[in-house]
Amino acid sequence: MRRVLPSLTALQFFESSARHLSFTRAAEELNVTQSAISRQIRGLEEYLGRDLFRRVKKRLKLT
Repeated sequence: MRRVLPSLTALQFFESSARHLSFTRAAEELNVTQSAISRQIRGLEEYLGRDLFRRVKKRLKLT
């Protein structure tokens, strides 16, 4: 079965979120909503089959 690769947008959103450790700051940098960042990250996590961030008390940590 062929899997569709994640979009470059999802990878860009991941990179910005990882650098800032914040979906909100990444959204501000990329001029999108925090919800858009969250949805793209969730899709990337589903594609990879693992969490990319740990969400701890309103903070993000890379796994």
